[in-house]
Amino acid sequence: MLERLGFVPVARHRSREVLLYRQGDVNIIVNAHQGGLSGQPAPTEQPVIAAVALRVRDAASAYRRVLDLGAWAVPTQVEVMELNIPAIHGVGSSRIYFVDRHREFSIYDVDFVPIPGVNPRPAAQHGLHVFGVVQYIGLDRMADWSAFYGELFGFVELPAEQRFGVMTKGAILASPCGQFHWQLIEPEPDTADFEHDELLQRVAFGCTDVLAAATAMKAAGVSFVEKPHGVHTDARGALTQPLLGELVFELVHDPRGDAAAAATV
Repeated sequence: MLERLGFVPVARHRSREVLLYRQGDVNIIVNAHQGGLSGQPAPTEQPVIAAVALRVRDAASAYRRVLDLGAWAVPTQVEVMELNIPAIHGVGSSRIYFVDRHREFSIYDVDFVPIPGVNPRPAAQHGLHVFGVVQYIGLDRMADWSAFYGELFGFVELPAEQRFGVMTKGAILASPCGQFHWQLIEPEPDTADFEHDELLQRVAFGCTDVLAAATAMKAAGVSFVEKPHGVHTDARGALTQPLLGELVFELVHDPRGDAAAAATV
């Protein structure tokens, strides 16, 4: 599935059944290890977005700060030759990790072994990069979650008229650096049969040319939502059909990919 989106498996975990997929600066970890990572149980049925890693200047300091503000720590189970990466509980059963080793010698250089013969730095197609994540929340929970991300991480809610892509519902929070977005979507007030748990529902990838990126992904076997009078692929964005169950990805036009592509050697 990830390979259809342009990602390449570049490394295997030293001691667990875990693969690292990469495209440009985007790293996605696929965990199939029974027992999970850092005490987190591995998915047993359909794949889910189990964790998000935030890049920070000092992981230990950031971790202590959010604990002081009331975040719940995640106990870690570190094996030999593994890094102890601090994490807190996020929405549902998800985790939020703090990473400060992401440049020349990153966490992936310690915990993972490169796959022989594979380019460890595959280029990003159409400037693809992480734009943000989308979280489904319960009724009347918008203020709670906005405060959670605002107080712990400094996210701020963008004006209602500032929207991205083709999925414009809910509130969009921006990180202090302005490069990562957390979209909160709650059910309509009259939705009596709302059954979804609160969870991370999809990842949004920014790209310089949505139509070109979607065309390449379609050629690789990815299907997109195409409703003539609803959500459909256009220059602003695109939404994939559910993959491997309910996993969904979104494309968002974001010119920042132009600069990222120009800076890639």
